[in-house]
Amino acid sequence: MPSETQLPPRAREQELLRRVAGGDAEALGELYDRFAGTLNALATRILGDPADAEEVLQEVFVHAWRRADGYDPTRSSVSTWLILVTRSRAIDRLRSRRVVERTAGEARHEVDRHESPAGARRVQEGERRRRVREEMSRLPAEQRRVLELAYYGGFTQTEIAQEVGIPLGTVKTRTLLAMRKLRQALRGELRDLL
Repeated sequence: MPSETQLPPRAREQELLRRVAGGDAEALGELYDRFAGTLNALATRILGDPADAEEVLQEVFVHAWRRADGYDPTRSSVSTWLILVTRSRAIDRLRSRRVVERTAGEARHEVDRHESPAGARRVQEGERRRRVREEMSRLPAEQRRVLELAYYGGFTQTEIAQEVGIPLGTVKTRTLLAMRKLRQALRGELRDLL
């Protein structure tokens, strides 16, 4: 059997989470080092407030520490699981503040002019957003609609089913199919993010 460091990335992440479930704080630290930047960026994007995003990030890793044994590798990758927990926590925080923001509109009108050392990073983020929008536009309309409502509108899957007038199972299927297509199309960009 290969050592833990020789495992493919997905298997390595699953092994880290298995160790976290066993109470291994060092594994939690490795998981944090691997995903904190991406998860913090997601929470900041949803919330628009870096301080709130940091609190959400802390909640996500406390959740991972307490609930790692509930992770099911047949349902998603570790990164997807953490992203979904982060998204859920950030949206909960938005709702508790009674603030509803449409980030899709903001993303389309955002100007990436910045003269600080972070300018290159902003250009990369802008390029990533452009690529995601490009790949989203290639999805079938019904799949694109459920993703836009979920990720840009902050709707739960139940709310999407009500909004669109389709069964909850159909929402879940369309979301799964769309995410698979995006994952395949953006495989290289996802590796850069993680």
